[in-house]
Amino acid sequence: MEQHAVSIAPKTASEEAAAPLLRTAALTKSYDGHVVVDGVDLAIARGEIFGLIGPNGAGKSTLIKMLTTLLPATGGNAWIAGRDLSRSSKEVRALIGYVPQLLSADGALTGRENLLLSARLYLIPPRERASRIAEALAMTGLAGVADRPAQHYSGGMLRRLEIAQSTLHRPVLLIMDEPTVGLDPVARTAIWDHVRDLRTRYGTAILITTHVMEEAETLCDRIGILHRGRLERVGSPAALKAQLGPDATLDDVFAQVAGSDIDQGGDYGNVRQARFNASAHG
Repeated sequence: MEQHAVSIAPKTASEEAAAPLLRTAALTKSYDGHVVVDGVDLAIARGEIFGLIGPNGAGKSTLIKMLTTLLPATGGNAWIAGRDLSRSSKEVRALIGYVPQLLSADGALTGRENLLLSARLYLIPPRERASRIAEALAMTGLAGVADRPAQHYSGGMLRRLEIAQSTLHRPVLLIMDEPTVGLDPVARTAIWDHVRDLRTRYGTAILITTHVMEEAETLCDRIGILHRGRLERVGSPAALKAQLGPDATLDDVFAQVAGSDIDQGGDYGNVRQARFNASAHG
């Protein structure tokens, strides 16, 4: 029987824009038979701010490491802007920005020098570096302290610098792991405003992990609740609360999903890590 090759037409610009920016299908990670991330199906739209919450040990950090190509998946797959994470990791890394929990700015360098280093790492053309850095400093309110060593910055200033570093190359997706840990309410609000500004200016989609219910409810368009490696609930804060009743809070939703895991508070390693994170960000 004669067979004919089937050609698949490339997506149009409108189809590309309508497709989820981030999509996972049965994404799984296990270690020595222990499943840490269990068949996660997730879709995040372009320009969406999506919050990922869950108790300690739920698999949030592992999921983030897979999405940033730092860990290979055991099963399933993920795509960012149509690029397959398992086959096109280099392309994916050029499309995303990542702000980890741990301090990533170099305290011995000035704010401007940290940004210049990031511009080089992201292969931003030399002719564009000065203007990109100036724009980032102005946008984050750091222009006045640009030539001060980062070790003298406050926790909120450091976080803004790290966000500026991770967005110099205008990523389509910014992934932030506990972006406001250890920050006071004023600094936290400033970070929220900056995140919204990134979405408005560049259409950046933002995925954050957080333990702060106020942050999830105030900042995020939708929230996913991860529990024991499984994505148990996804929806807007209002929709998730409405499932429990008119007077329900996001804490109530979280408690219903996570159950007794909330009271465990993590093991010694979790506590040590959380306290180190808080002290690192002042």
